[in-house]
Amino acid sequence: MTNCDLIFQQVHREQLCQLLASRKGEERAAYMLFGISDIAKDPWQLTRRVRYTSYEVIPIPEEDYVSASRRHVTWKTNSFVKLCQRAKQDGLVVAIAHNHPACTDAFSDQDDQNERDLYQLMVNRNGGEHPLVSVLQVGKDTIRARVWNGPSVPDDCQRISFIGSGIEVSTIQRDRPKAFLDRQALAFGEDVNAALRDLRVGVVGCGGTGSPVVHLLARLGVGRIVVLDDDIVETTNLNRLQGATIDDANEKTPKVDVMVREVNRMGLGVQVASIRGWVNTPEARDALKSCDVIFGCTDDHSGRLFLNRFALFYLIPVIDTGLVLMPNESGAPGLQEMAARVSVLAPSAPCLVCRKTVNVTRAREEDLRRHSPEEYEALKNEAYVRGSGNPAPAVVTFTTEAATMAVNELLQGLVDFRAEGRWAWQRYRRLDRATERVQGAKAIPGCGICADPTIWGRADIEPFLDRTG
Repeated sequence: MTNCDLIFQQVHREQLCQLLASRKGEERAAYMLFGISDIAKDPWQLTRRVRYTSYEVIPIPEEDYVSASRRHVTWKTNSFVKLCQRAKQDGLVVAIAHNHPACTDAFSDQDDQNERDLYQLMVNRNGGEHPLVSVLQVGKDTIRARVWNGPSVPDDCQRISFIGSGIEVSTIQRDRPKAFLDRQALAFGEDVNAALRDLRVGVVGCGGTGSPVVHLLARLGVGRIVVLDDDIVETTNLNRLQGATIDDANEKTPKVDVMVREVNRMGLGVQVASIRGWVNTPEARDALKSCDVIFGCTDDHSGRLFLNRFALFYLIPVIDTGLVLMPNESGAPGLQEMAARVSVLAPSAPCLVCRKTVNVTRAREEDLRRHSPEEYEALKNEAYVRGSGNPAPAVVTFTTEAATMAVNELLQGLVDFRAEGRWAWQRYRRLDRATERVQGAKAIPGCGICADPTIWGRADIEPFLDRTG
């Protein structure tokens, strides 16, 4: 049995509901294509997991329908064969979808037989290494799914996520929320506590904003957290790196080890894992692909650009956190700008390049410094790249406020407590004026990140994220 789950783009869920709707109350069917994300080892259970990410919804031609009633639907398979050919050519996974308008909340024996026949037809055309996904809509909005990897028994999808203006995660079996969350339930209800317990959250960067994000997530009752960072604790971190001590600075303790230690000390039943390294290592990729949502708490352009692209390929929203503490131009103590920013990166959201938050040139320079430090220094001496510059100001109350904004955006995506329609793609708070506004932006025509829906849900391809170098 293969552990598998499925991520839907919200727009695909809506399209599927429209295609399966019938004025006569009959069963209807549709096709889908999914990207595939093969996780060799997730960071918590250390087992293999496969995720399927929705890529396209395709109607079955009306002329292909043979018969339908409230308890069955049949159609000709010519269009299915053509779809199998396309899936093999493009490296995608074929799915069939149908509904049970009579609200039978399970796949039927007839479904088993029909899907087994379609799986065998696909194997004859594409080969035995290709899975077949089956999606069932029960009633108006409940989704079930399973995957045929062989002709005998399909694997049930344990978790189904829906990503759009917010995030929703549906699981077959939910853990009972812990007693320490009872007062939180008074604010948001038991269902939210259960949803938080089900979440798998990544935090990239464990510094001034990342460390309070980790602490807040654990106190909220998030069930699984993985932290990623390559740095060690230094004395200059101690004014803002929550949980770190002077002993950690003296012993050069990795920041991720501090986060694991502090979460475990809470004793709240949160599973926390860590990876020390850059986000684009193979081990880090598996960890990130295992998450439902990722917090980007890195301060470099390259990391942000990577996570923005990752969010779209894998349909895993990234909540990116930034802090602007701009010193006076004169060099005198004081700040001429104090602001915190939180951006949600997901399909249909403007990317960080279009928002001018990330500079592509700076990202390339950072990659060069990471992978070829000698070449970087040589080019810097020739004035082709910028140096590191002076260290940025850092104030713990400001970094913690930015972290709180980010974690509140996760809650907004789950419960819409602001009654704004779930996520705002970007919030900007002036810390010196105590004002906040939602910022709009549009994708730049031709942007290779957010203006290209053909990469949304594409998942595993070679080269990774369709990047070279």
